[in-house]
Amino acid sequence: MYQIDFSKPIHVYFIGIGGISMSGLAAILNNQSFRISGSDRAVSPLTQSMESDGITVYYGQHADNIHDDVDLVVYTAAIHPDNPEYQKAILLQLPMLSRAELLGQMMKNYQTPIAVAGTHGKTTTTSMASQILLAADTNPTISVGGILKSIGGNIRVGGQETFITEACEYTNSFLHFLPKIGIILNIDEDHLDFFKDIDDIRRSFRLFAERLPADGSLIINTEIPDYHELTNGLVCRVITYGPNGDYQAHNISYDTLGNGSFDLMKSGTKLGRISLKVPGSHNISNALSTLAMSDLLHIPFATMVTGIADFSGTDRRFEKKGELGGITIIDDYAHHPTEIIASLETAKKYPHTAVWCVFQPHTYTRTKALFEDFATALSLADKVVVADIYAARETDTLGISSEMLAQRINELGTTAYHFASFDEIENFLLENCSHGDLLITMGAGDIVMVGENLLGQ
Repeated sequence: MYQIDFSKPIHVYFIGIGGISMSGLAAILNNQSFRISGSDRAVSPLTQSMESDGITVYYGQHADNIHDDVDLVVYTAAIHPDNPEYQKAILLQLPMLSRAELLGQMMKNYQTPIAVAGTHGKTTTTSMASQILLAADTNPTISVGGILKSIGGNIRVGGQETFITEACEYTNSFLHFLPKIGIILNIDEDHLDFFKDIDDIRRSFRLFAERLPADGSLIINTEIPDYHELTNGLVCRVITYGPNGDYQAHNISYDTLGNGSFDLMKSGTKLGRISLKVPGSHNISNALSTLAMSDLLHIPFATMVTGIADFSGTDRRFEKKGELGGITIIDDYAHHPTEIIASLETAKKYPHTAVWCVFQPHTYTRTKALFEDFATALSLADKVVVADIYAARETDTLGISSEMLAQRINELGTTAYHFASFDEIENFLLENCSHGDLLITMGAGDIVMVGENLLGQ
């Protein structure tokens, strides 16, 4: 594998530079005097921000975008070998690294690289932890998979001491990472277009844990079934949180918006009271992992309290978009049954007359593999509207459809509808939602547009 000498900046070209992670890595290298260029399909706020920082961005991916002055090409897992820029790099015999390989090499430049892994909650937890690190004046370098309001984007270039990022398991990407502190939030069946089954997924997380060095630490949720299988024999220190963990939440309560408060317990000793500004029991669990990390880094408890209170969420994570005629419109990135349950249980704690869920399934593979789980999870809403499946990288429908999902939800006793277009969905909602209802758009595709269109955003 090609190894970057970070003391000798070179010209790096990113295929897919507008992605949330790729743009962050490009910004970090640009700040370190590397010459950066890249391509993406369309103009976006992220590409415009990069252009304002002097990065060259090409729109459309064409072979002639890559010139012979490029020293290294970086690509994402979504780029296939038939991509014209990928083929041009091969033709020119240019060194190439995947996004994950680059990120792994970048981690070596920091004293304390932190990687947040898990099937769900990575963006929220990384953002929450970042907020505490900022409150502690650690000058962290941050790369997060969402827009964090306090840093005005998805990237913060700080010092060389602390680096925090998400660690995604898809295509085993996080097995290229070299963290000093690793966090595992949860492990569920997902990405079954790549993994064989849950055992295959757990095996990948075990390999991630094994990458932690002897002087490193793994912070892991005790709610993960048989979590000891992931920790037995590790050379690193193991710190647990959750029920029966080293760090626990006692005396949990919720305010009128569903935001949790709890007593933080460490090995049976009360450290103090924590109050969150994000709703849901799942965020209490996320918070415990960040507090364990903070305590490991010797951050004072008072600073933890301040930092976590400063965190009010990231884009598309139970994000209030606005109100229309007394209807509260929320948007959420949930696209897995476990995430849907967490989001809808949170919605139930939020002021509402009825909870409407407008769900856009993400990929045929996931919808087919977890079909019954999706139907059961969505049944927690009072009314469900199912949009067409967002295919993403897939072309084979596998014989699955949104009509089938809506039908199954109806069979389970919850009223569900299917419409093929966003226009139809929006018109239906305008006619049927009432004052006091909570409307939540949900999914990893472009379903957020429904709520934004209704609000005229």
